[in-house]
Amino acid sequence: MESLESGTSTPVAPAETPATPSFVADTWEDEGVDSEDDSSSVSSYGSDLSGRRGFSASTLSVTERTGSLLSVYSDAGDFGNVVVQGSVEFALMYSPLGELVIMVEQCQDLAIANPRKQRTDPYVKTYLYPDKRSKRKTSIKKRTLNPVFVESLRYKVKREELPGKTLNLSVWHNDSLGRNVFLGQVELSLKNWDWGHQALTWYNLQPKVGKAIRTSKLGTGEIHVWLREARQLRRLKAQAVDSFVKCYMLPDTSKKSRQKTRVMKKSLNPVYNHTMVYDGFRPDEVREACCELTVWDNNKLSNQFLGGLRLSLGTGQSYGKKVDWMDSANEEVEVWQKMMAKPNSWVEADLPLRASMTPRK
Repeated sequence: MESLESGTSTPVAPAETPATPSFVADTWEDEGVDSEDDSSSVSSYGSDLSGRRGFSASTLSVTERTGSLLSVYSDAGDFGNVVVQGSVEFALMYSPLGELVIMVEQCQDLAIANPRKQRTDPYVKTYLYPDKRSKRKTSIKKRTLNPVFVESLRYKVKREELPGKTLNLSVWHNDSLGRNVFLGQVELSLKNWDWGHQALTWYNLQPKVGKAIRTSKLGTGEIHVWLREARQLRRLKAQAVDSFVKCYMLPDTSKKSRQKTRVMKKSLNPVYNHTMVYDGFRPDEVREACCELTVWDNNKLSNQFLGGLRLSLGTGQSYGKKVDWMDSANEEVEVWQKMMAKPNSWVEADLPLRASMTPRK
């Protein structure tokens, strides 16, 4: 059986359900995981530290089944003006020594900071706001868009003070003349952080957010989708599949809405451990939205559809208009309902993937 394991917060995360394998040809085509116009995921939730690479999981998935489950500020010295791209992997934990520990593992697919030299020398910097003097930095990695750090940044702070803190983690290019270039950031409020969860997690880097934008979003919230793993995907070739997951928050089908995980090579049971965030939602807008997750086998010529699911209320309409994509049923609807009923907490589920995304009759 194929399945997708994930979580969402406003959050939704999916749980294990047996399914009979049934494979239906689907006509969907994918733009390609490496297409330059794909927009990356925004910040995230969820995390387990460096040595813990074997994750326990939950999973996302639903009803015509494939048999698979899916485990559903400006800083001084910023002289660059690059388009933010790529992601960073890190984890948080509170140690018995009374320290907040940020385990910075690695980055992937960073932007080229110096186009003339085709060079990026990245490092990671953190602040624990509101303290603007709380800067910590990793070492600098030379000439790489995929730096591996495996470094810990630590803050001596009382446990009871953490709910009032916000972690800002940013990635920078180090310039020999001091003209450092901003490459992206992740900002996490620790107000409702689950300190029992310490897994390394991928977060897509975000551009800087101006004060005017922050003010305009007062009264809104975020939907966090944490994709943990998929299980028993269809074998399309001798060496399993090179899979990735793509997400849209319908009715928005723009580049901004499209987010995706990295490609997991040669596995029928890939662990993505990737979080996607969609912000600016008012409570009434969540009722009209649909989280569409699809799994693909990455191929140079044409990516092949492996399965998918839609999480929504399944009403058949959005903002008063009939739409064919609001066709969630059974477990898919249940996950969305639980998410809406439990704001600021994770709802986990392991859901079977559909063999086809053709709208249900």
